[in-house]
Amino acid sequence: MKTALVMVSLLWLGGCAANGGPAQWLAALPGGEASCGKLDSAQDLALSAADDMIADGRPHAALAHLEEMPANLVQVRVRKAKVLRILGSSEAQPLFQSLLGGCMAAEGEHGLGLIAAARGDNVQAQQHLQRAMRLTPTDEKIRNDLGVVYLHQGLLEKARFEFLTAIELKDTDRLAAVNLVTLLLYQDKFQQAADLVSRFGLSAAQFSEAQARADQLKPVNGRS
Repeated sequence: MKTALVMVSLLWLGGCAANGGPAQWLAALPGGEASCGKLDSAQDLALSAADDMIADGRPHAALAHLEEMPANLVQVRVRKAKVLRILGSSEAQPLFQSLLGGCMAAEGEHGLGLIAAARGDNVQAQQHLQRAMRLTPTDEKIRNDLGVVYLHQGLLEKARFEFLTAIELKDTDRLAAVNLVTLLLYQDKFQQAADLVSRFGLSAAQFSEAQARADQLKPVNGRS
């Protein structure tokens, strides 16, 4: 049961991607660089290239490019941490911890929350993600991921609130919408789920994914 819960979490979290998983579930890096010092044009271009590689599902290539850049740059460190987490490396956690207390503390808390969720520790994941949310309350990815953790804890109203907040913050990002459809299907609120699918123009594949996740949740949480 615990293994199944961890696998479901890996698919749902906005910043999470299992090796070989669909690229559309890989969230972009949160913002926050403006307060961390300005990069020169070459560094900015190199980071943009690394971001594109991450989004394209090429984390190994992204890491290789990041390793060419100065390790003391916090913008480089946060991306290395993200890539290493995607690759399942234990080196990700200390990198995220090194961001705490600085200009990218929210990204540090977010990453630590995702690591905790991936190992099935929803209590610690909730603590990290709540701190991340308080630091950057308008980051839709953090709100979505906190909603997923709440859902796995059976805190359905809190999960619904976070998914709705994420959707309203960025209605072009379909991840939170798919997760909200999952929650509605889990609660057997089929008409509301259908209405949401229509409202956001979700694909048949996205609906099927939401249905599969709802089905997985029921035996995991012991609900009917």
